[in-house]
Amino acid sequence: MGRMTETVKVLLIINVIFFIGSQLIGEVAYEYFALWFIKNPNFQVWQVITHMFMHGGFMHILFNMYALWAFGSPIEQMLGQKKFIFFYFSAGIGAALLHTLVNYYGYHTGIQDLMNAGMSMAQVDNFLYTGEYPQSILENVSMDQLQNLYGAFSNPAVGASGAIYGILVAFGMMFPNVELFLLFVPVPIKAKYFIPALIVLDLFSGVTGYSIFGGSIAHFAHVGGALFGFIMMYYWKRNQFNNNRWY
Repeated sequence: MGRMTETVKVLLIINVIFFIGSQLIGEVAYEYFALWFIKNPNFQVWQVITHMFMHGGFMHILFNMYALWAFGSPIEQMLGQKKFIFFYFSAGIGAALLHTLVNYYGYHTGIQDLMNAGMSMAQVDNFLYTGEYPQSILENVSMDQLQNLYGAFSNPAVGASGAIYGILVAFGMMFPNVELFLLFVPVPIKAKYFIPALIVLDLFSGVTGYSIFGGSIAHFAHVGGALFGFIMMYYWKRNQFNNNRWY
């Protein structure tokens, strides 16, 4: 995809520093810098930004940083440094907002389900903090409901994927006919088909809970980053760019 641009290089370095630091420090790093649910005591406002530089493992950061280099550099070349920085962080924050909104809905729905099934608020609070629940509750509430509520409250979000999905959308809008290779599918697919299909898969996984990419993925964060990326690019396309760039 060409040379690495300066902002992409800096973002890569910061991500690597955060990753190495989190591996050395351990859980304390995730406690302070991952994005926790807003009602969790670990939540802090700065996590809306810092979670974008945290990753759950080597393969997680490897895929994200490869995508940042491959797709981010041509986008920075087109947008310019200042606009690219604004775009990157806006998409990442947008991802965090949609992820949090979906969790907030699931959290309140889950609590209501438990209370309707006979649990007191004290029992619900104990469940959220310890994972313990009366076995009798399973007569009226499924294990999936319990796991979804506990996960929304207790599992933090990490990764640059939301911002990366925004970049993918921008790439698809700027270079729709560039052919990309899907992992394990040795057939080139044009960006204008590949990227929307990827987003639809995430939306499907988020709504149904069935993920072909594996567990522990914040699918709605991906969708949020893509959505905010599309809104920004659509606005700039209509109002600020020279139309010749879009041919």
